[in-house]
Amino acid sequence: MANTMKLARNFNRESRTFVLGVFVIGCFLLSITFIVVSQPQAIPFTSAGWKPSVQGAPSTPKAKDTIHSQQLGEVSGQEKATEQSELEMERDNETQEKSVEGEVLKAHQDEMDGELSLAMTLDNVTVDSVQKETPSTTDKLDSGIDMQERSTKSDESKPQGANFDVTGSKNETKDGSTTCDDPNSGQCEKNGEARPQENSNPAIVDPTQQQNRRNSKQLGVGGQNMNQEKKPLCDFSHYRVDQCEMYGDIRIHRNPSSVISVESTERNQSWRVRPYPRKGDNVALGHVTEVIVKSSKEGPPCGITHNVPAIVFSVGGYTGNLFHDFTDVMLPIFLTASQFNGEVQFVITQARSWWMHKYLHVFQKLSRYEIIDFDNDDRVHCFKHATVGLRAQMEFTIDPSQDPNGHSMVDFGRFMRSAYSLERDAMTRIEEYPRRKPKLLMISRRQTRRLTNVDEIVQMAEELGYEVVVDEADVGSDIARFAKIINSCDVMMGVHGAGLTNLVFLPENATIIQIVPWGGLEGIAMFDFGNGAKAMKLNYVQYSISVEESTLTEIYPRDDPVFRDPISFHQRGWDQIKETFMSKQNVKLDKSRFRNVLWKALEHMMQ
Repeated sequence: MANTMKLARNFNRESRTFVLGVFVIGCFLLSITFIVVSQPQAIPFTSAGWKPSVQGAPSTPKAKDTIHSQQLGEVSGQEKATEQSELEMERDNETQEKSVEGEVLKAHQDEMDGELSLAMTLDNVTVDSVQKETPSTTDKLDSGIDMQERSTKSDESKPQGANFDVTGSKNETKDGSTTCDDPNSGQCEKNGEARPQENSNPAIVDPTQQQNRRNSKQLGVGGQNMNQEKKPLCDFSHYRVDQCEMYGDIRIHRNPSSVISVESTERNQSWRVRPYPRKGDNVALGHVTEVIVKSSKEGPPCGITHNVPAIVFSVGGYTGNLFHDFTDVMLPIFLTASQFNGEVQFVITQARSWWMHKYLHVFQKLSRYEIIDFDNDDRVHCFKHATVGLRAQMEFTIDPSQDPNGHSMVDFGRFMRSAYSLERDAMTRIEEYPRRKPKLLMISRRQTRRLTNVDEIVQMAEELGYEVVVDEADVGSDIARFAKIINSCDVMMGVHGAGLTNLVFLPENATIIQIVPWGGLEGIAMFDFGNGAKAMKLNYVQYSISVEESTLTEIYPRDDPVFRDPISFHQRGWDQIKETFMSKQNVKLDKSRFRNVLWKALEHMMQ
């Protein structure tokens, strides 16, 4: 009986212990369940296991390397999360998210800026008043409030440097720095390649935050889409010319010389452009009026409204020299304006009346409208489309692959012959006209690089069967009259100089003979006239004189470096070349040597 009672007491004690254990375990499970449901962030996870991401998307390898140290702090912070309130946890997560975003964005910015800086160096693009800060290693590891501020500012302005938009435009701010119009548009370019969007990395923000940021950027007052607005686009990337193009409400006024795009945005941006294709040549640009191109909410009231596009450019610089008339104005205006088929109006600065009259045929061929004298017209001219600056390529040549309209030097030659109503587009073989003598034009020079034995060469050419014409194309010559003379000729010859520019009036298949003075000038001669002549389907013959044919022998002894090593003068710069071989030298042709050249020209006419 006693044993039975003892067994019952032990059973009751064990039952109470069991119930108490069950109760304790139940309370523990309830506590864990409550924590999981209410504060999931408070549960620690090892770095080897699954870890919730505040971004909601996997990181790229670059992003992981960048935020590695940040993630270590994140783990230790999570272990202490159980002691924080819900409000403190939310604040920490928000700060952490912005910090990670700033780290990744800054790494991306650093990479892109390095590439852009290299591209700018290769392209030889010079940007004034811009200072470039190179981030240090410490800067890349910044976090917390400092990185949060950097992340916020990155949406407002680009890092210091030169950034170009869709057409290579550079937007200048008040402090001289440059910004891309809309980094989130994905349309910012570097050397013709679209720059990726700043927030294209999926590890930066979640889609909702990214869309909200994009909307706040693109939508102005009243929800107006700023990306669709027409605004000035200035391209500073080309080595020869700066060019701006704009659409919308464009107002042009001479005081000050400005082209204003009136927009509804709050931004006031401005560019300073000298619309003449001699970029970097301070001597030439010193004679070119600076035009201010800007976007603004306000502009002067319209005095006259035009229904055709405008092209604003200068005829200052080196114009007046026949070669520069064509390389700096005639060729560029052809490339820029021919696409409009006459429905365009020219707004010109430095428009000297005698020069404008000289080339009036060309301007009237390209435009059906009167020329606006930018410097003297007080009216405010309003357009819907305007271009400031002319499209240009290398001197006196056109590469069709680089022209949007596919124009070539052949097209330019046809255009010039049409502008001056010239009769011959192509030369026929001399066998088809047996009674007609081949016609030779000798371009004479009165000052430097003169032919000193013109009469002897004329006599020799006539003995070979040529009809010879001797003339000079000076600054004040009637170019319309001279163009007709040139077009009637089969061969044109002259010493290297601006007069050879008249080859544009020759018919196709005619021959041009360029006489190259002593001094290693063959490359310059080919660059200035040879390439263009060949591109216009002319037969090109280049004749380099010997030492005996140069009058430099009357100035320097035969053992002088002028004769022994003329290339050494090239290393001293263009001024030394010009002074020694251009300004001091005349030419006396060797008749026996040059006879072979004239005979070769005859052979071209027989082919």
